[in-house]
Amino acid sequence: AENAKALLDYLGYSDIKIKVGDGTSGWKEEAPFDAIIVTSGSPRVPETLMSQLSDGGRMIIPVGSMSHQHIMKITRTKDVFNKEELLSCVFVPLIGEHGWHESEI
Repeated sequence: AENAKALLDYLGYSDIKIKVGDGTSGWKEEAPFDAIIVTSGSPRVPETLMSQLSDGGRMIIPVGSMSHQHIMKITRTKDVFNKEELLSCVFVPLIGEHGWHESEI
């Protein structure tokens, strides 16, 4: 994280925050977010991430089994979450409290 921050500073990107931790829990202290992109496959859409979307916010997340997932687009309108399946894919597993557990891999 320190190397990434140093590189971003060097490149002139100054308004970036970096957090190291369990990504399945999101970043409650910085929520709500207009967009969330999850880059690893999850067995389900984590409620923790959905709750951190702003009204009108969108999330892209691969959801399914370890061997087959679908990229889902979740759009929040007030307290309603519209889930749209976009395409089939396979990503590395999302590991954490609200994703796959180490013992399942």
